Amino acid sequence: MTNSSATAPVAPRHRRSTPAPPRAGVLPLGIVFVLATVVMGVIVRANAEQPPFQSLDERWLTWMGGPHDGLYAAGAAVLNWFGGPLGVVIPVALLIFLIARKRWWSLLYLLTTYTANIVVVQTLKNLVDRPRPENPLVRVDHGSFPSGHVAGTALLVVIVGALLIPAARRRAWWLGSAVFTVAMMWSRTWLHAHWLSDTLAGAMAGAGVALLLWRVFAARLAREGSRQAAARAGTSPTLPLETQARVDR
Repeated sequence: MTNSSATAPVAPRHRRSTPAPPRAGVLPLGIVFVLATVVMGVIVRANAEQPPFQSLDERWLTWMGGPHDGLYAAGAAVLNWFGGPLGVVIPVALLIFLIARKRWWSLLYLLTTYTANIVVVQTLKNLVDRPRPENPLVRVDHGSFPSGHVAGTALLVVIVGALLIPAARRRAWWLGSAVFTVAMMWSRTWLHAHWLSDTLAGAMAGAGVALLLWRVFAARLAREGSRQAAARAGTSPTLPLETQARVDR
């Protein structure tokens, strides 16, 4: 007599691989961010000293007037350091990690994205040539628009989210990353290193470049993640149908 409640064997479930493919909205969001940054750059370049939103920038800078000491000063100093020396250490550590794991497509995405971001930010800085606020509290280079610190921060959090964060945990990662990017925007204006609009443009530039190139590399990154998961599990490196469908969109 057979047991009618018997069920077929269930295939073992493997840990979700990273990098996981992006959602469908990544491409349009990246396009919107990059185009908005370019449009802002064109507007500022038409009158670099008095763009249409200069009054808002000056009002915000007044609110950032100080006193520049205590806990706020410590936080701003840490964020300034993150955008400087530590902003180099973290990408280099990620690069070493990807080489050690032989994740070559992830490595290429990392290098391509950082190179593209440098080109975009430095091109805009030199073409727009916007003066910085008076008396910045930290050492700054030429060109206020857009903020390189904020662009690098937004770029890094998108890269880490794309390459290291499982899809199921990305919502929490994006939320925390948005808060951290806003904190960097605050610090650059609190230190009088940038106007508020410079920091907004920097956030859109860095995130936009990273999102666009994530979509360009999506299929290769997904296959790389599938191979990595299969190697750990000792199975054939095939993508699930629902994953493949998202990658092929």
